[in-house]
Amino acid sequence: MTKNTVQAFDSKEDIAHFIGGKLHLPSNSRFSDVYNPASGHIARKVALASRDDVNAAVTAAMTAFPAWADTPPLRRARILFKYLELLNRHRDELAAIITAEHGKVFTDAQGEVTRGIEIVEFATGIPELLKGDYSEQVSTDIDNWIMRQPLGVVAGITPFNFPVMVPMWMFPVAIACGNTFILKPSPTDPSASLLMAKLLKEAGLPDGVFNVVQGDKEAVDALIENPDVKAISFVGSTPIANYIYERGAHFGKRVQALGGAKNHMVVMPDADIDKAVDALIGAAYGSAGERCMAISVAVLVGEAADKIMPKLIERTRTLKIKNGMELDAEMGPIVTRAALDRITGYIEKGVAAGAKLLVDGRGLTVSGSDSGFWLGGTLFDHVTPQMQIYLEEIFGPVLSCVRVANFGDALNLVNAHEFGNGVACFTSDGNIAREFARRVQVGMVGINVPIPVPMAWHGFGGWKRSLFGDMNAYGKEGVRFYTKQKSVMQRWPESIAKGAEFVMPTSK
Repeated sequence: MTKNTVQAFDSKEDIAHFIGGKLHLPSNSRFSDVYNPASGHIARKVALASRDDVNAAVTAAMTAFPAWADTPPLRRARILFKYLELLNRHRDELAAIITAEHGKVFTDAQGEVTRGIEIVEFATGIPELLKGDYSEQVSTDIDNWIMRQPLGVVAGITPFNFPVMVPMWMFPVAIACGNTFILKPSPTDPSASLLMAKLLKEAGLPDGVFNVVQGDKEAVDALIENPDVKAISFVGSTPIANYIYERGAHFGKRVQALGGAKNHMVVMPDADIDKAVDALIGAAYGSAGERCMAISVAVLVGEAADKIMPKLIERTRTLKIKNGMELDAEMGPIVTRAALDRITGYIEKGVAAGAKLLVDGRGLTVSGSDSGFWLGGTLFDHVTPQMQIYLEEIFGPVLSCVRVANFGDALNLVNAHEFGNGVACFTSDGNIAREFARRVQVGMVGINVPIPVPMAWHGFGGWKRSLFGDMNAYGKEGVRFYTKQKSVMQRWPESIAKGAEFVMPTSK
């Protein structure tokens, strides 16, 4: 069996915070276990921040903010260029950390790191992105211009499923804009955060500009309630996104909170069936379905259902599921025992509701890893919109197939769902493709593309209960989120007429 030549991550050290350019591990810290999901064993422990730890990180970030905000954007970009070089050099090391703590296959982890790197590449263009607007002579002898300035201390609360990419949706743009940043990663797979912090310091980022506080709800609430944190970015489940959005607004913060998803893929009868099957297998079972852009519902239109189901069954049954560090692995383990139990509970609910279970992933064992959190690809047919497995986000390798009669029914089905994160349509009909893209009520749309994650300069975000806040993540939307607009109107004394003016200024 072919093994990956990259060394697996096997550190046993406790995972600390990173505050003011140094590792920070108070003697009275609480700890949480970090597992290797392939073995099912505890690999290391992570410190959980107290309110005092969070406040220390905020103080460090506040102290660093004035000088960093005054640093010319070009000089900030030069540090990001050095960071970019270091990220490329350590790409495989970061990927190995992801595989060790999340479980996704190594090649997928490499792809995650690459997508994060692309955000850094975008952020290096910050001198151009921060250019303002100028209007001469908007009124007699008056000029008006717009500038964008940093907010101050900002924070990112990120999920377990992308421990490198999602933080990089946030902090490269935020610090490029002149803010200082506090990252609160998931305690499930926290080690990558410290390597990213180490590389930023090595690139020359001043101490205190980027900080990491490990932790749980106590750390989250401390960030939300601290008056010196001006903005919160979040990615995770809809209930928590809603909570952070409401609490952040209560404390006067700017908030972008990305929530859950139930992404559909519509397969029209004229679609290339083999390509549609390839797309469904990769998008439903890649990363064990633990992606906010995973396809979890296949909407099979008309005769497409009978064409596609036999091929889906065969491919689902033959998925290569093993330790993600083996290069031929197609799917790794579930991230935690609790997640495995939750997903199998949904499978039981699907069966009880009357959905037809064609491939059952429960009870899977992997040689040499008997204690791992294993689940095979699971496939349901004849799922209806009233079933829990259709309505709720499962976040696992479970694909539900819904049969509909025509394109209109498919479109209405997608639009009626409470989530609107991502969607795809596979078709050979240009008019169907155009109408689908124009009329579907979802934020990110793929036409013959199963996982339509936008590139770094376009921004990421869903609709409906998949996004709380006014702006999407990264791209130009990220620049707007992490800056505030200032309008300046200017007139010099020589052109000011004597006497008080009691009329509203106009362009006359």
